[in-house]
Amino acid sequence: MTLSQKLADLDIDLPPVATPAGAYVPARVHGDLVYTAGQLPLVAGALPATGKVGEGHGRVAPGDAHAYARLCALNALAAAADAVGDVDRISGVLKLTGFVASVPEFTAQPAVINGASELFGEIFGDAGAHARSAVGVPVLPLDSPVEVEVVFTID
Repeated sequence: MTLSQKLADLDIDLPPVATPAGAYVPARVHGDLVYTAGQLPLVAGALPATGKVGEGHGRVAPGDAHAYARLCALNALAAAADAVGDVDRISGVLKLTGFVASVPEFTAQPAVINGASELFGEIFGDAGAHARSAVGVPVLPLDSPVEVEVVFTID
């Protein structure tokens, strides 16, 4: 089954590639790898939420941030597919780095970034198993609660 068929079976449509907010490209191919720039959970060019992840009023709920990590992963896959010209050339995930803008007492960054990791497992199966880092940071671009960057393998 091709990746495009798998995405169709999962009822997943890749979003348009986000326009870079600076002097960089959304993804770059090197050999049999595609490196993505940091991807935010943009939907139609806008963030679904802003702020820090944590419990309590005025915070982004961890469950919501988990869903936003999934959106970041979809945006990364779209950027990689655009860089190689065909989503079906992408064969797996090598490395995922996730950043969670969180309040100092929040320590569940890995659970948030699972949103991205779980999506890649659904899409790629065993080829979606990857090395990963999940890092808490004080702030992200545009006050996004989460950001991911991914290294994909290609055929």
